[in-house]
This record gives sequence, C-alpha cells and structure tokens, in this order.
Amino acid sequence: QVRLVEFGGGLVQPGDSLRLSCAASGFNFDSKLMRWSRQAPGHQRELVASISEDGSITHYVDNVKGRFTISRDNVKNMVFLQMNSLKPEDTADYYCNVRLGTTIHWGQGTPVTVSS
Repeated sequence: QVRLVEFGGGLVQPGDSLRLSCAASGFNFDSKLMRWSRQAPGHQRELVASISEDGSITHYVDNVKGRFTISRDNVKNMVFLQMNSLKPEDTADYYCNVRLGTTIHWGQGTPVTVSS
C-alpha cells in the first residue's frame, strides 16, 4: 500500500524559511522520481519541483528557482523541500507525489501560509 505523509508546514512571515518533509512507503522509493506540488486557494495544483531517483537531477518551476531546494534520502525513504525567502504567493497546500504506472499517488498535504 502506497503511503505518502507530508509534514513541516506552518504559518511564517515573508522572508522566512520552512523545510517540508515527506515520508514514503509501499513502493521502491529509490527507483522513482519524486515531486512536490502545491495548490493555492482558487488555483489549480501545480508542480513545484522534482528530483530524480538518485537525486542527481532536479527541476523547479520558474517562480521558486533559487529559493526552493528539493532533496531526498533513499535510506530513510524521504523527500524534502527546503523553502527559503518565502513570499505570500507561496501560500498553498503542499503535496509530495509519485507516479507508479498510470497512477499518481498523493499525500494528504501540508499547509503553508506566508503572511505578515
């Protein structure tokens, strides 16, 4: 049974940092590309960052480049999203996700609110 559990979200001020974590189980974690996505109120869910199976290749959506860093620990089966210089427009529910075959599996999400 695939399980993704995100944690680490919260309420922060603009310019602050947060580190999101996602614990994965139920599949061969070290053989799968992992992604973080987010959904802001009234907006569609968008891909934020992805990381290759061995962690050597990462991709980011333009509006987080230079501020967010995705990483993974293939021993602990975890993926992380370090978010620096947070802006109000980063406010969203953040989800880790993985594609297995034709199915994308999602966690329950962790909320991030950036507000002064």
